[in-house]
Parts: sequence; structure tokens; C-alpha cells
Amino acid sequence: MLACPSSSLHGLATLQRHSQSPHFLLSNSLLFPPSPRLATSPKCNFRSLLSGRSSRRSAVRASANSPEVSESVVGDGGALQPYSVKIPVGDRHILVETGHIGRQASGSVTVTDGETIVYTTVCLDDVPSEPSDFFPLSVHYQERFSAAGRTSGGFFKREGKTKDHEVLICRLIDRPLRPTMPKGFYHDTQILSWVLSYDGLHSPDSLAVTAAGIAVALSEVPMSKAVAGVRVGLVGDNYIVNPTTKEMEHSELDLLLAGTDDGILMIEGYSNFIPEEKLLRAVEVGQDAVRAICNEVDALVKKCGKPKMLDAIKLPPPELYEHVEEIAGDEIVKVLQIRNKIPRRKALSSLEEKVLNILTEKGFVSNDSKLRSNSETIAEILEDEDEDEEVIVDGEVDEGDVHIKLTSHKPALLFSEVDVKLVFKEVTSKFLRKRIVEGGKRSDGRTPDGIRPINSRCGLLPRAHGSALFTRGETQSLAVVTLGDKQMAQRIDGLDGDDELKRFYLQYSFPPSCVGEVGRIGAPSRREIGHGMLAERSLERILPSENDFPYTIRVESTITESNGSSSMASVCGGCLALQDAGVPIKCSIAGIAMGMVLDTKEFGGDGTPLILSDIVGSEDASGDMDFKVAGNEDGITAFQMDIKVGGITLPIMRKALQQARDGRKHILETMMNCSPPPANRLSKYAPLIHVMKVKPDRVNLIIGSGGKKIKSIIEESGVEAIDADDNGTVKIFAKDLPSLERSKAIISSLMMVPTIGDIYRNCEIKSIASYGVFVEIAPGREGLCHISELSSGWLPKAEDVFKVGDHIDVKLIEVNEKGQLRLSHRALLPDTNPDNSNIKQSTGELADDTETSSKSPEKSMDKSSTPKITASSKRSSEDDSVLPSKKFVRRLVSSSQDKPFTNKDKTKKSSNKAVGSGSVKDESSLVSGEA
Repeated sequence: MLACPSSSLHGLATLQRHSQSPHFLLSNSLLFPPSPRLATSPKCNFRSLLSGRSSRRSAVRASANSPEVSESVVGDGGALQPYSVKIPVGDRHILVETGHIGRQASGSVTVTDGETIVYTTVCLDDVPSEPSDFFPLSVHYQERFSAAGRTSGGFFKREGKTKDHEVLICRLIDRPLRPTMPKGFYHDTQILSWVLSYDGLHSPDSLAVTAAGIAVALSEVPMSKAVAGVRVGLVGDNYIVNPTTKEMEHSELDLLLAGTDDGILMIEGYSNFIPEEKLLRAVEVGQDAVRAICNEVDALVKKCGKPKMLDAIKLPPPELYEHVEEIAGDEIVKVLQIRNKIPRRKALSSLEEKVLNILTEKGFVSNDSKLRSNSETIAEILEDEDEDEEVIVDGEVDEGDVHIKLTSHKPALLFSEVDVKLVFKEVTSKFLRKRIVEGGKRSDGRTPDGIRPINSRCGLLPRAHGSALFTRGETQSLAVVTLGDKQMAQRIDGLDGDDELKRFYLQYSFPPSCVGEVGRIGAPSRREIGHGMLAERSLERILPSENDFPYTIRVESTITESNGSSSMASVCGGCLALQDAGVPIKCSIAGIAMGMVLDTKEFGGDGTPLILSDIVGSEDASGDMDFKVAGNEDGITAFQMDIKVGGITLPIMRKALQQARDGRKHILETMMNCSPPPANRLSKYAPLIHVMKVKPDRVNLIIGSGGKKIKSIIEESGVEAIDADDNGTVKIFAKDLPSLERSKAIISSLMMVPTIGDIYRNCEIKSIASYGVFVEIAPGREGLCHISELSSGWLPKAEDVFKVGDHIDVKLIEVNEKGQLRLSHRALLPDTNPDNSNIKQSTGELADDTETSSKSPEKSMDKSSTPKITASSKRSSEDDSVLPSKKFVRRLVSSSQDKPFTNKDKTKKSSNKAVGSGSVKDESSLVSGEA
């Protein structure tokens, strides 16, 4: 239990959420022990619980350096000294430290697991805000890139707006803390959490929940109990508390649980169709771990916790409850029988205005906001109202005389308008709960396990790849599926260093029109991000693998009507839309939201919690639980539970899960009757994808230098994109089949392994250079035909004979180590001089003699090129009367001068220079003579 160091109290009392009488009673599990006088006194009387009296109550913050804080953690100057404690969690310990950093905050703590460190602070505003029915708590969580030794990849090189996964962790921190906050506390509270160090093994999200719970417990915020959070994984048959990231890779369950030492406040996670019993066992393991942490935190709070701000809690006067019930009790019962949401909401709004007007006419209500100070605070309630008070009347007695005057602490006759609205809402919730428990009927006439009418249809958007409209009662979701390539994947920049690409994501939007209201339209709210992630995790388990279905899948869920459980409607609508888009899902799933009325004895029940299936908005607001479960009749894929009271136990969860399974089975049977049914085939407007496997060492031929080749293939074929991975997987994305076939032909030709000696007919000249022409022998595959191989005679310029677009026959004569091709057109031309054969024959003989005389293997040369150069040079030195045309043969067949396609090592190059030096001189002289 949390200690209050400023007094001898053992803790802080919290108020029951819904009370039958207008007085706020204390539950048995609260930190304040109940006074014996509560059972007999008609008024709230807590005098015996206070140590000392307060002559004046005001909403001021308690002193941070209370003298009753343990001297072991307080220095001479009153400042909090460093204090640390190790808490066992699972198979290791976490280190909790306070007083080291952030000493000016109301509460600050660092929690360390391995080398992952989370720093969390809690601060409160000095002045209370306007009263409302919503606790003014804000949470901000941030993962610093410096924690992993990185910097932001953005232009500004610093952390910017909150990322989606950070928003999800903010919600994980916020949701379990709210039920522990007392009603009537209106000081703005801010929780800030940073990840200062991350080791890549220990996840910071569960640490952040625990750190926030400890920081709030150490602060002045009057929370009821310490809160902690853990993650539970399931590897094989072993349940692991706070598993590492490597262990989570093999886990079929990801459960994050938060609670107190005696109850569960929140669970959230996803799984691979695990049965309900396994989930309950995981919750039990997590609750045991949370209980151990909370016990250690209670001991820490007793040593260095700050006094709680009891004086800041303000509650509406109890008499106001009596007035509201007397004026509008019967009419509230009638209004709650209206089945439709909008008419019921308007009727309640009119009735609230009527109550306010009646109280104003009777003189009980004033619009003056200063009258809010007349509302009772916890400290005033704890005063003994029957005690005689000593009063000295000036001018009537001598000095030293004391008169005893009996005074009664009657509530002010004037109530604030805010108090009236708050009390009216609580009274309405009480009557709604009473109707469900006593009559067994809900607002729309259903039984506790009844499901609203369901209607669904697919294919209502003709140009979308897949669409479905799912309607359940007054909740409706329009789900649209879009298929795309890898470029459409969502990129996530995290602490791990590797940018994650999500090939499936669901985006949820909740416009104000879905509830008949006017509101802002802009960036998605935290609620929209959270609901979208819950639906995304629910559907993720039924998707095919990337090898079976290589598309990137985007699901949009737009809520067009809302009256409870819109996220689960997104699951049902998204499942139908995926089938309509032709995605081969593994099975169909559905989602349902469960509610609960915990204390049934309050309304004449037997005390057994009442579980409600498929709750609506009013039952969510007035109930004690919101438990969303998605899956099929065999298992669960995702779940999320929020508790609005002190916590629930495992037997209650077991009953809720069993009832939720029956509800999912009924919804799935109804979805099978969808009219019109899903198309179960790819839309004609969806992109086409063809997957090819090539050798990994030939992928560079598809990409080209700087991506030039792959860009040219896209432009030439007209496809949308081509994705080539290093493992040899090539994916082609196209809008139509002809462009897809063209790109397949080009890539197949690039992957073709040509053989020297192959002849290619009617090949197109793609470009002309000064040293030759580039000929396309197959789609996307070009080779160089050197100017010396274009003609049997001397050709000064290739442009003189050939132009781009001409078609010629070529023969493959060489393939270098880079895969570049060398072609010859001259080799296919008829021989115009019969003496050439003799020259070639003698050339070959001389080449053989040269190779035989060379003893070093490194000096062996290609018989088709360099040896011919050697023979020609010898012939020119022996007979200077050779015809110029024959001397040109020497130059044309020489490959030592073809620099773009040189495939010689250093030894061969030096040999060429030594043997062919005379050839170079003859060639230059011949060119000069011819000129």
C-alpha cells in the first residue's frame, strides 16, 4: 500500500465509482480504514481518520519536504537524497532509482533493465482546472535516438512529432493509471517518459508503464494504489515475464498487463489463435509478477514518498444528489428506455437543462464560478460535524472568557452549474446500471448476452480493389482495401537501427459526423491510432505470407456510424474487404466488445458481476469494463481490456472470455450471409505482380550502373515498378498484362547466358559511337560491334554506312568478365578475296608457333585476336608490297586496341606491346599514306 508520509495514515481512500446513496462511501480495499461511525451517522463523518485539525481548507499543494519523510533519504537541507532498490522481475532484476535526476519534479524515477533505461517524471499544476468528469492527465513518451547511438534521419536531426508506436505506449501508460485516481481532483497532471538507453534486448514499453506507476506513487498525486506493468510471452509451453526481443521472435503471445497488488487494470496484446485458457494462464503469471513489484513499490513509498494532496479533492455536495433524483429520477428511467442513440441523447440533454432550470428557480444554482469553493473537500468531509467549536465574541465578554457556541456545517444552499451537470451524469449512470441488473434488459431491449442485428455487404465501391460495409446496430464501418507494390509499404524508423517496412497496415478514422456532432478534422487522434492498431493486429494473423501473396496491403476503416465497439466493427469489415479484394486469408475472424456491471448487490442483485456482450456507448461509459476480443471460435488474435474500477479478478475474466467466444461465433455465422458476398478474386483495377528468381550474381545486370538499366526497363515496358533483391528475387508490378510481358521478356534476355559463336539475325542498332555500334540481340540485351567488325573493308566512320534503327546480323565472338558482349557483323559477310583464307591460315600457324615458343603460361594469348596481330606485323616487315587492303586486315581483327572490351591481365598487356610494336607503326603510316 502507498503510505502518506505527512500523517499516520496507511493510505488514501478512493471513492466508489457508482454509489446508490448520494454519499460517497469507501470500499473495503481502500487505503483509508473505514470509521466505525460511518454505519450509524447519516452524514459523512471521517473525523477519526485525521491526525489534527485544519482551520482552513484550500486547494494548495502539500510541502515536498515533509518532516515525516524518513531521515534516511532526506538530507540536512530537506532535499531528497538518492535512493535505489532492486526488484525481482521474472528471471532477473530491475533497478529503480529516485532522487538522482529530476529532483524538482513532484515525482521522478529511473528504471533500468539490462542496459535499457527509462526516465519518468510527474508534475502537477499549482492551480486546479475547471471541474469535469475526466481526470486532467496527459502522458508523453519519447524514444531518443541517442539511446541507441543514432541520430534522426530527418532534415532537422532531432526528434519531432510523436510517432505512432510512441502514441501506443502513451496509451499503455495512461489507461491503467486513470482508475486509481480519485474523483474530484482537478489539478492538471503531466507524465513525461524518455528512453535514455536501449540495448536492443529489453523492451522499454513495459518498463515505461512501471516507471510511470512508481513516479506517480512517489508524487503528491492522490492515487489509491501503486501500479506496475509487465510483458508476458509464450515460447513453447513456457510463460516468460518480460522476455527479451530475441525470445519474442519465437513467442506466439505478446501480452502487456498492468495492475495493482490485488487486481488487473489493463491487458493488451495479440496472439496466434491461442485458446482462452492459455491467455488466462498468461494473465495469472503476469499478475503474480505485478503483485511482487507493487509490494516493493509500497515499501519504497513509505521511505521516500511525498504527502498526498488530500485537500485538493473537491466533491459535489451530497444534498445535490437528492435534489437531482427527486426532480428527474422517474423521467430518467423513461428516457433510458429509448432505444436509438440520438433521440435518447437529446432527451437526456433536455432533461438536464430542465433540472438546472428548476434548481435555479428555487435559488439553489448560481452561475458564479466562485461558488465552486463551497463544494465539500475530502478534508472537510473528514471533519467531525458534531464537535463543539470554541468562538470568542468581540465586545461582549472580558478578556480571557470563552463562550461555547454550537455550529452545524450545513452545505451551502447554492450549487455550481458544473456540479449539477456532474451529478446528473452520475445519477443517469446509476439508473442505467439499476435497469440492467434489476430488469435484465438493456437500453435497446437486449439480454446481457444478446448481439445487435448485423448487416454486411461487399463490393459497393467499383473502382476500389476491395470494399465492405459492416453494420452492427448503430455502429457502421466502411472498410476499403488497396493493393500495391513495395513502394507502398509503410516505413518505420525505430531504435533498432533497421528501418522496418510494414507490408500490411490498417488506418482507422473516426469523423465527428459518425456521432452526429461537429468537430475538428485533421491528423489522427491518439484514440484513432490506438483503435487502428488493435484492428490491424487482429487481422494480421490471417494474412498469407509474402511469398504466397507479395502485395502490400492497406486497409482503411472509416466509421460512418458509432454507438460502441467501432474498432471491432473495423475488424469484421476489414475481414470482408480483404476477401473482396482477393486476398487469400487463412480464415475469417470477428471482433466483439464486452462490458460489465461489477457491484450488482447495490441494485438488489446477488453480487455476481454481470457480463454484457456487444456493449453500446452508454454501457461503455456507465459500465466498469471495456473488453475487446478478436478471433474465431478456435482462438484469439488480439485483445484489449480497460477497467474503470479498482481491478478485476481471473474468474471474471474467464467468464467474459467464454461469453465473448459465443458472441464471435454468432457474428461469424452472420458474416457468412453477406449480400452481395465477397468477390474472392483480384480486381481488374488491382496491379499485377510477377515474381522471378534469377541468380544473385546477375542481379546487377538488371539494376545497371546507378539504376539506369532498371529505369530504362520500366520506361520501355511501361510497368509500374521493378523490385530486385540481392537474393535474386525480382518482382514486377504492372497495371496491365502486355506491359508485364514486355518487362518479363527484357529481364529474361538479360539473364540469358550467351555462347560464343551464336548468331543473331535481324538485330536492331540502338546507338552509334565513334568506335562502333551497339546492337540489341534480345530485348534489353545489347552488345558492341566494333567498327573493325562492321565491314570486311576499311570503314572510316560507322555513320557512313549504318544509322540507328537499322537491322543487321551479328555473331557473338567474345564475352568479357563483366558479362559484356562483343559482336561481329564482318564474320557473317561473304569473303570477297580468296587470298584472305591463306592469310588467316598462315596467321593461325604463326600463332601456334608463338604459343609453343612461350614457356610461361601467363603469356598465352587469345587465338582469335592477338596472335593475328603478331602474324600481320611479321608479314609487314618481310614484304612491304602487301596491298593496303590486306594490311587493313591486321588492324581490323586486332582486339588489343578495343579498350571498351579488354579482357587481358597485366602480363598479356605487356606481351602485346612487345610483340605488336611494329604493327602500330605500320598502321599509323598506312593511315597517313591513305590520307
